[in-house]
Amino acid sequence: MDFVNAIILLLNYIFIPALTYGSQLALGAIFVTLIYGILRFANFATGDMMSFGTMATILFTWYFQSLGVSLGVLPTALLAIPFGVIFMILYMLLIDKFVFKYYRHQKSPPVQFAMVSIGVMFVTQAVVRIIIGPADRRFFDGEKFIIKAREFKEMTGLNEGLALKSTQVITIFVTIVLVSLLFWFLNRTKTGKSMKAYSDNEDLALLSGIDPKKIVLVTWVIAGILATIGGALYGLDKSFKPFTYFNNMLPIFAAAIVGGIGNPFGAFLGGYVIAFSEILLTYAYKKFFMYVLPANMEPEGLVQLLSTDYKFAVSFSILVIVLLYRPSGIFKGKVL
Repeated sequence: MDFVNAIILLLNYIFIPALTYGSQLALGAIFVTLIYGILRFANFATGDMMSFGTMATILFTWYFQSLGVSLGVLPTALLAIPFGVIFMILYMLLIDKFVFKYYRHQKSPPVQFAMVSIGVMFVTQAVVRIIIGPADRRFFDGEKFIIKAREFKEMTGLNEGLALKSTQVITIFVTIVLVSLLFWFLNRTKTGKSMKAYSDNEDLALLSGIDPKKIVLVTWVIAGILATIGGALYGLDKSFKPFTYFNNMLPIFAAAIVGGIGNPFGAFLGGYVIAFSEILLTYAYKKFFMYVLPANMEPEGLVQLLSTDYKFAVSFSILVIVLLYRPSGIFKGKVL
């Protein structure tokens, strides 16, 4: 019985949260890797673009709620996400037309693009804070428990309870569906294959008759979808605060680089590598060892490798190690 309690403990505090968080990071990491692989620059505005898409989704969610429109047991945000996606895509195309397009035509080096993206990051961050403010915002009906810890204890008779939120299930399900559709699009459609060809060799792709304007447009559209859905899922599961999205830039970039920047599948898996690493290394295992060890061997301390305050240090350390020993990433993306 103690062993089962230990497993439930790990599921409740490590596996399910890491799977959820990893799904959110994975969508952001694919965003980064697509921009880097196709448009050839590191977009440091990723976190704040996710914030912008989430902000639009929240505003539409509040609007639908004010009208009494809902999806019943499901969060109203799911109804608002498509509208948030449209606003995010329009914003990205606007930024590309008035900012990135100029540098693309000038054949500017990737470093200059990266510096420009930092400017876009600060502008986007300011816009979000002006419109919705810097405080925590919630979707109001986002958190619904499929099963609560107390109910689980009563059903099973175990000491440990398993709590499962609808937002966690929605995050994992939507991520799997969205990423599956994306990989199908990239590998099976003519446009997707053109994007891969453009990413591999721009000059050869242009000689083959591939329209670069179309590739850029489709890339930003896909990026807008990923940014809005990834950001909204994160906001639903936790809460929306603009500065939090800015902080998430580090684990998102770490996930993209660990998986192999320029490789969408690697970025997808990289999100889970970073999420599980952060949670595994910052979790306090005292209660777990109390279940699995004899009474005379029970630990006195928390048995915690790192404080939760150092969560982002885990991402940074993994990022540095990968850049030093395997700069192409686990799945061999483009070498930085």
